[in-house]
Amino acid sequence: MSVLIRNGRIITAADDYVADIFIDNEHISLIGESLDVEADQVIDAGDKYVLPGGVDVHTHMDTYFGGTTTADNHYDGTVSGAFGGTTTIVDFAVQYPGESFAEGLANWHGKLETNKPVIDVGFHLIVTDLKGGGSLEDLAKLPDEGVTSYKLFMAYKGTDFYSDDEAIFKTMKVAAANGSLVMIHAENADAIDVLVKEALAQGNTAPKYHSLTRPPETEGEATNRAIQLARIARCPVYIVHVSCQDAIDPIQRAREAGWDVWGETCTQYLRVDFSHIDQPGFEGAKYVYTPPPRPKENQDVLWNAVRTDVLSAISTDHCAFLWDGQKTMGKDDFSKIPNGAPGLENRLHMIHEFGVRTGRISLNRMVELLSTNPAKLFGLYPRKGTIAVGSDADIVVFDPNRKVTISASTHHSKSDYNLFEGTEVTGTPEIVLLRGNVLVENDELIASPGIGQFVRRAKFGHELKGGAAVAA
Repeated sequence: MSVLIRNGRIITAADDYVADIFIDNEHISLIGESLDVEADQVIDAGDKYVLPGGVDVHTHMDTYFGGTTTADNHYDGTVSGAFGGTTTIVDFAVQYPGESFAEGLANWHGKLETNKPVIDVGFHLIVTDLKGGGSLEDLAKLPDEGVTSYKLFMAYKGTDFYSDDEAIFKTMKVAAANGSLVMIHAENADAIDVLVKEALAQGNTAPKYHSLTRPPETEGEATNRAIQLARIARCPVYIVHVSCQDAIDPIQRAREAGWDVWGETCTQYLRVDFSHIDQPGFEGAKYVYTPPPRPKENQDVLWNAVRTDVLSAISTDHCAFLWDGQKTMGKDDFSKIPNGAPGLENRLHMIHEFGVRTGRISLNRMVELLSTNPAKLFGLYPRKGTIAVGSDADIVVFDPNRKVTISASTHHSKSDYNLFEGTEVTGTPEIVLLRGNVLVENDELIASPGIGQFVRRAKFGHELKGGAAVAA
């Protein structure tokens, strides 16, 4: 099916111009003024922005964690993404202890077969077991499967997800040799474990103590340690969900020194602060995620970091739970509240409203943070993350003037609450296309389950064109 998008304001990381886009065979075929072509479908994008589909490289779908399984599977979660203008996610597949890496990856491919996505999906691999499960030799083979990034947790001592420095360093050495990128959840698990036990012993069980027992210094120390380990291993490293000045500082030093270090923040850290988790009763449990909500003064610091490329991407860490039935597992003990929150659907809304419309960042920088940089860092560019001839026709026709109110009753995640409940924004996706196929139009889902495909990604520093990786 061919599609002609007429007269839209095309915005990429580098450009801003008015033109037509002709889509054929799922790819962008032509871009130009007043194109004289026949198409099966014509979309009038006059007075609208035409953006590359969003790329979110930090989601947790259908994942067992914290004694329960996240509320969104790969169908529900990707529907939520589609309505928010995200057309590609890189989800975290997990190698649970005792499993081989191939078994962990196969489990996630099985999830895609069972709960068929409506947007494209790639996988990272969470490494949990280098002793009883996966071997370093098998870990090194994952790029052959199109999986070119590993995730490790310095947090969550005593759980399946925690990795010590030895496991992290060994994984980094493998990544350095096979062209992969290592992602690190940086928090000092030992210090946090002591603080949590002290808080509970003193009878401090409310949700706010999740934040108070994970002070910014624990994130800053672990971030610096991860960077230094990566430097020794000569491995590129990506620090996930940066939330505070303490973690920004070592990333900034490393980037100024020219080291292969990148960082992301997430939408919630730019809008949610400690006051949200410090609410009467159990309401604050909605904001239990890690790292936790920080004092409000960190928000201006984070906006400056994404503006100046100290932080290079904004993701969501979409890890949806139900407040009633899952979050309530920790009603009498904050340490048992499942860590995570929904967010995939409202990333573009929030960054456009509070980034672009407030003058904190430009439209071009918004596209760079939400699409282009994630695609480049994670082996998807230029198939994904831009509007260019030959790229996948992943496109968002965005109405910059339509006002909407964000609400749990209107989002498409299975979570029963929204972090940004009641927030009024101006600007929303009107039509969303994946490889030239209309996913969402006028607030209705058009796509059928399974239109989304697994994407094999290129190695770090390589480009992905026409399904094949080539050296950049």
